[in-house]
Amino acid sequence: MFEEGYTPVEGGEESEAKEGIGDRCPPEYIVFDEERGEYICTLTGEVVEDTVIDTGPEWRAYTPEEKTKRSRVGSPLTHTLPDYGVLTTISGYRDATGRKLEARLRIEASRLRRLQAKLRATTSIEKNIEQAAREITRLIEALNLPRSVIDTAMMIYRQAAEKGLVRGRSLESMAAAAVYAACRIRGIPRSIDDIAELVKGGRKEVARCYRLIVRELRLRMPIVDPVRYVSRITSALRLSPAVEKRAAEILIRARKMGLTAGKDPAGLAAAAIYIAALELGERRTQKEIAAAAGVTEVTVRNRYKELVQKLNITLPAQ
Repeated sequence: MFEEGYTPVEGGEESEAKEGIGDRCPPEYIVFDEERGEYICTLTGEVVEDTVIDTGPEWRAYTPEEKTKRSRVGSPLTHTLPDYGVLTTISGYRDATGRKLEARLRIEASRLRRLQAKLRATTSIEKNIEQAAREITRLIEALNLPRSVIDTAMMIYRQAAEKGLVRGRSLESMAAAAVYAACRIRGIPRSIDDIAELVKGGRKEVARCYRLIVRELRLRMPIVDPVRYVSRITSALRLSPAVEKRAAEILIRARKMGLTAGKDPAGLAAAAIYIAALELGERRTQKEIAAAAGVTEVTVRNRYKELVQKLNITLPAQ
């Protein structure tokens, strides 16, 4: 009945296209020209509406499989979960209205949850990544880090798992190494000691896994700015904002003179805070500052002497 390239208008589009044309063209004779973006009356040839915006997809699909493959809607892509396809999770024992399920339905829900857990991860790598996701999430929450770090850490861990680096190594240590690498990449001031305290392997094992990940994945770690550590350390020591500002100024001067290259950023920040606290009369011992920064007193003392000497800082008499 209709020419090729024209689509009969259906549903709510009829009433919209019919507006402004009155009763001259019945709705069943209004067609849509896809090439020109126009609603046309096949009886009178009159253009009912032109320059219609197509809100549909720009691609075509001729089979359900093509439609599923080309569609870009659904849950956002994330490295946190393995590639399951369907991400529905069976959890809880309540229905859609919030009421508790009957005993029979609770048993059935529990059975379906166990079955789903077996079917979601089919390979050993997927199962390992699923366990690592839980461990990385635990570390991120324990360290009070931004949720965005999870995606970076999971991306690193997934690459390590697919390359076979996790085989024969502790999952906890590899997950902790991935979290530390993610913090380094995102410029978040967390030391490897802070993260190693939360796993059983200890600092030595986490450091070994971290070096392996960086070497095998060829990650380029940015140089950490010592200024980023100042706020966390001063907050732990309950020092004033003036001390924090002065410590940042000292570190900026040191960086311009090239004194920060190859030095532990936490140690430099601790030394700058120690100097600023002495200048402003908010004295803290080197032991207290070292404990807050996660470094040794020797490191604080050496960096303190170096900064005072190279920057020509005059301290008040103690």
